[in-house]
Amino acid sequence: MAIVEYVRALGEGARKRHYHETSRGKVVAFVVQLEVDLRGVWVPVVRYDMAHGRAHIDVYETPRRKRKQFLALPPGEVMTLAEEDIRDNWEQYPEEFLRRNIP
Repeated sequence: MAIVEYVRALGEGARKRHYHETSRGKVVAFVVQLEVDLRGVWVPVVRYDMAHGRAHIDVYETPRRKRKQFLALPPGEVMTLAEEDIRDNWEQYPEEFLRRNIP
């Protein structure tokens, strides 16, 4: 089993956390998460992962409340979708999240 894990800055106050495991060339577990610095604490804004045994996306309304959507795609495809979504929308997601969470 191979594991890849890293955290990459995307801009001031935003970063991407990436983790995945492969077995025989196939993704068997992953987390791709966009995080924002909220008052000195890194909190998730959008997370794609395989918790609960199925690939899904969590979009955080607040640091504790999220909307979950299960995705009927193979793990590798969802991981690719996650990478593309965060690459294309990493500025928009934090703006919306911070607007809801900073008075």
